[in-house]
Amino acid sequence: MESKFQETKEVANPADERVSFVRHAEAVWNQREPYGPTGFKGVFISYYATLCAAFAAIGGMVFGYDQGVVSVVLVMPQFLARFTRVSETAPGAGFYKGLMTAMIELGAFLGAFNQGWIADKYSRKYSIVIAVVIFTIGSIVQTAAVDYAMLTVGRLVGGIGIGMLSMVAPLYISEISPPEIRGALLVLEEFCIVFGIVVAYWITYGTRYMSGEWAWRLPFLLQMIPSTVLGLGILFLPFSPRWLASKGRDAEALQSLGKLRQLPVTDQRVEQEWFDIRAEVAFHRQTSAMTHPTLQSKSKVNSVKLELVSWMDCFRRGCWRRTHVGIGLMFFQQFVGINALIYYSPTLFETMGLNYSMQLIMSGVLNVTQLVGVSTSIWTIDRFGRRPLLLWGSFFMTVSHLIIAIFVGKYSHNWPAHRGPGWASAALLLFYMLSFGATWGPVPWAMPSEIFPSSLRAKGVALSTCSNWFNNFIIGLITPPLVQNTGFGAYTFFAVFCLLSFVWTFFFVPETRGRTLEQMDHVFKDINSEAEEARRQTIEADIIAGHHRNMISGPKE
Repeated sequence: MESKFQETKEVANPADERVSFVRHAEAVWNQREPYGPTGFKGVFISYYATLCAAFAAIGGMVFGYDQGVVSVVLVMPQFLARFTRVSETAPGAGFYKGLMTAMIELGAFLGAFNQGWIADKYSRKYSIVIAVVIFTIGSIVQTAAVDYAMLTVGRLVGGIGIGMLSMVAPLYISEISPPEIRGALLVLEEFCIVFGIVVAYWITYGTRYMSGEWAWRLPFLLQMIPSTVLGLGILFLPFSPRWLASKGRDAEALQSLGKLRQLPVTDQRVEQEWFDIRAEVAFHRQTSAMTHPTLQSKSKVNSVKLELVSWMDCFRRGCWRRTHVGIGLMFFQQFVGINALIYYSPTLFETMGLNYSMQLIMSGVLNVTQLVGVSTSIWTIDRFGRRPLLLWGSFFMTVSHLIIAIFVGKYSHNWPAHRGPGWASAALLLFYMLSFGATWGPVPWAMPSEIFPSSLRAKGVALSTCSNWFNNFIIGLITPPLVQNTGFGAYTFFAVFCLLSFVWTFFFVPETRGRTLEQMDHVFKDINSEAEEARRQTIEADIIAGHHRNMISGPKE
C-alpha cells in the first residue's frame, strides 16, 4: 500500500504537497496503514504498550477490590461487634449501613469529576499518583477506624481516590494504545476491576474465620499494596503523547509515540499518527478560539472561565452526541442490574432456597463467571466491534432476567419443593454474569475514553465516569427494597432496562473499532460542513508541509 508520505515526496512544490495530503485526509478512513493485527496476536506484538496499559489498569483492581471487600465485611460478626450501628438489631441500622456504603459512591463521584481538570493540568501520569496518595490516606483511616464516624470518613476519602483512578486509568490507556488493539487494552481495566472483586471476595471469605478485628482490618490494609505499586511504578511509564501534544510539546509527543509503538520516529505509521494527533489538537484549539474569542488572553480569570465553559462545550454541537453516548453507556451498565447482583447476591440466592454457606460460595462463583466473560472480550472487542457486543449482551441479559422472574414468581413461595427451578434460576444468573462480563462490563469502560476530542477528552471521560458512580449510588438505594418487597419484580425491573439498552444502542451507539482517536469526528459526523472540513484539511496540510520543510532544511544547518 502506498502511504501518504511516499506520495508527498514525489511532488515538486508545497502546493502539490498540500493537495496530496488533503487527498489522504479524505481517505484516511480506509487507507491508514495498520501497526499490526487485532486480537491476542496484536497484543503480543505491541508488548510495550500492552505492559503500560496493564500496569495502569491496576487502578481498576484497586476499585474492584474495594467493592469486593465491603460485600463480605458488612456481615462479619467481628466487624459488627466494633460498629454496632450497622448490626441488624440496632435502631436505624439500614440507614447507617446505606450511608457507609454510599460514602464510597459520593467520594468517587467527587474524585472522578475533579480528575477532569487535574488530568489536563498535571498530566494523566501524575494525576494517577495524586489519586493513589488520596486513596492510601483513606485506606489508612479505614484500617485504623475505631468508630463509625472514622470509618465513614475513611470511606469518603478512599472513594475520592477510587473515583480519580476509575476515570484516569482508561483515559491514559486509550491515549497510548494502537487503534488495532485499543479495545483489548481498555478491556484490561474491566478485567482488573472484576479480578479485584474476585480477589477481595475470597480474601474476606477466608479472613472471616480469624478471631478478633484483624478479620476485617487485614482486607482493608491489603488494598494499599496494589495502589502503592501503581503509584510508584507509573512514574517510570511514558507520558501520553496526546497530552504532550495538547501542551505544545510536539517533539516529546513524537518520541513518546515512537517508544510506545516500538518503532523509529521516522516510521511512516508513527509520523502519520503524530500528524493526525497534532492536527486534531490544532483544529479543536482553533474551534475553541472561534467559540470563545474573549477568553483567549492568558490571565488567571480567563483561564478559570475557559475551564468552566469547556465543561459546557461537552453538551454543545460537535460533542453532545459523544457526551450522550458516554453518559448513556454508564447509565445502562448500572441499570441492567449488575451491581445489584454483586452487592445483594447472597440475598438473591436466599430467595432461591440456598443455605447460608452455599449463598456465599455461589456469590463468589458469580464473580469468577464474570471474570471469565471479561476475558473473552479481550479478543472479541476488536474482532467483532463494540456495537455487536452491546446488542447481543442486551438480548441475552433480557432473556435471563425474564426467565428468572417467571421462576421466582411461580416457585419462590416454596423453593424446597421446587429445587429444579431454583437451580435453573441460579444457572441463569451465572449465564447473565457471563453475558454481562463479555459485553456490558468492558465496553462502557472502553468507549468513553476513545470517543471524545483531545481538548475535551478528560472532561468527557470524567462526566461519563460520574454517571457510573451516580447511577451506582441510585441502584444501591433502590435495590434492597426492590428485592425485599417485590421478589420477582426486581428481575422484571432490570429486564425492562436490558431491553431499553438494546433499543438505545441500536439507534445511538456508533462503531469505533479500528478507528484512531483522531477519526472520531468522522465517526460521530461532527465535521458536518464543508467549511469545517476545509479548515481541518488546511491544518493537516500545513503541519505535514512544515515537517517536510524542516527535514529538508535541517541537515543543511
